[in-house]
Amino acid sequence: MRDFQAGGRSAAFGETGMVATSHPEASLAALEQLRAGGNAVDAALAAVSTLCVVEPHMTGVGGDCFVLYCPASGPKANQVIALNGSGRAPSAMTSDALLAQGITEIDYQSAHAVTVPGAIDAWCKLHETYGSRPLDTIFARAIGLGENGYRVLPRIALDWADNVERLMKDANATATFLPGGTAPLAGDRHAQPALAATLRGIAAKGRSAFYEGAVAEDIVDTLRGLGGFHRLEDFVNQTSEFVEPIKTAYRGYEVYECPPNGQGLIALMILNQLSGLGFDGELSELDRVHLLAEATKLGYASRDCFLADPAKVDVPVEQLLSEAYADKLRQQIKTDSALDTPDTGLPEHKDTVYLTVVDRDGNAISFINSIFEAFGSTRLAPKSGVMLHNRGASFRVSNDHPNGIAPGKRPLHTIIPGMVMREGRAVMPFGVMGGHYQATGHANFLSRVFDEGVNVQQALEWPRSFASDGALKIEVGYDDSVYQGLAARGHQVVWADRAIGGGQAIWIDHARGVLIGGSDPRKDGCALGL
Repeated sequence: MRDFQAGGRSAAFGETGMVATSHPEASLAALEQLRAGGNAVDAALAAVSTLCVVEPHMTGVGGDCFVLYCPASGPKANQVIALNGSGRAPSAMTSDALLAQGITEIDYQSAHAVTVPGAIDAWCKLHETYGSRPLDTIFARAIGLGENGYRVLPRIALDWADNVERLMKDANATATFLPGGTAPLAGDRHAQPALAATLRGIAAKGRSAFYEGAVAEDIVDTLRGLGGFHRLEDFVNQTSEFVEPIKTAYRGYEVYECPPNGQGLIALMILNQLSGLGFDGELSELDRVHLLAEATKLGYASRDCFLADPAKVDVPVEQLLSEAYADKLRQQIKTDSALDTPDTGLPEHKDTVYLTVVDRDGNAISFINSIFEAFGSTRLAPKSGVMLHNRGASFRVSNDHPNGIAPGKRPLHTIIPGMVMREGRAVMPFGVMGGHYQATGHANFLSRVFDEGVNVQQALEWPRSFASDGALKIEVGYDDSVYQGLAARGHQVVWADRAIGGGQAIWIDHARGVLIGGSDPRKDGCALGL
């Protein structure tokens, strides 16, 4: 039970359905689908399409997604199904072509940072395979908000204002997202009618409305005008795929993640390290933050050496998940001193949406959608209203690095949905937003739930820390004694200038027949139950 004098919020409770998203409009869109008889997939697609309108700096139809889905019945009942909805580099794009132009690093606002968006193909594949209601009904709330406008919420307004300078570098983005030359304030109304029309077309014609015809032509013309290598056939050929998830054991539960090219592997590697470090509810916060930081440094160093598109390079997943490898990493950790933090060499970003739904039949979905940095590349295709992501900035301009750019290759991805199983049933779809932080965030969140026994809402509200690129950021929820103790162990400690990430989760209490939802107060969203 939480302390009702200490602030925070209560978990949400439901019996026949639960949704948790980062925006109330998205939670309502999902709830509407459940109330109308839709399933978890219908509700998730209603939520994510709405988020693409009302959280334009965090996500969009011009981005990528990953999904974990556990159906409660049918031929794959109680099996975790993974969907990789990440896009590929244009077929004419090579490291040599970039190096010939003197480009050794991909700029975040360059056309070269824009891989073919994978989200819409994945949405349509997911809907075709598991959805139950028509797309025009599912997208109705998103379309209406795009056409008629929506009120900008406080956290979104804060982030929007931080990105005025970036948006002003693109005339199309400026016209759409800086009305009157400034970012909207909290409570202002904003609309995206061109995006609403694109969603209406997808609802009517499916993926072809995005990857063929006027929308694809608008996107390709925009990118080629900026020097991109993109061709219409790159869009026609974009495909998402169902893949085999990966997993590890933690405290008697099975934790599932999508396989590479996402960094879910690293979340599992961090958990494997923590399992043998006495990382439990008896540790002090100082020790917890220190050990999590050390496991993070070692896990992310492995990520930056090995993680890439497994269709193009060999990623040694089995070795990296082995107990022998976890033990090798653990032996480098000292309780009283800090390891150096390797520089990732990757752009920092914090911009993603995560949502989760459990329906009346027990179908559980864990869904993440992103345009990478805030407002993606800031390159807006003007006729279609599609803001294009910049996930390709994660590529290395190299023919030797596993994550080097190559034709048709998918870049390293930071966005990761999670799913927890026990005794053959889903018990918790969950996710933690925050760019590179996500793998650490998954491990930390799960430890709060399983090692300290708090509910999902309390676990999401707990102060966070993240060791990255030479610094250990900690949120202001920690007291000065933790700061000083970490500094004494050699960490370069800094107070975080912004809240670290966000998150949502649903706990499925099978014994009591109740659903418990949590939504991170670092965002504007909420969990709602039926």
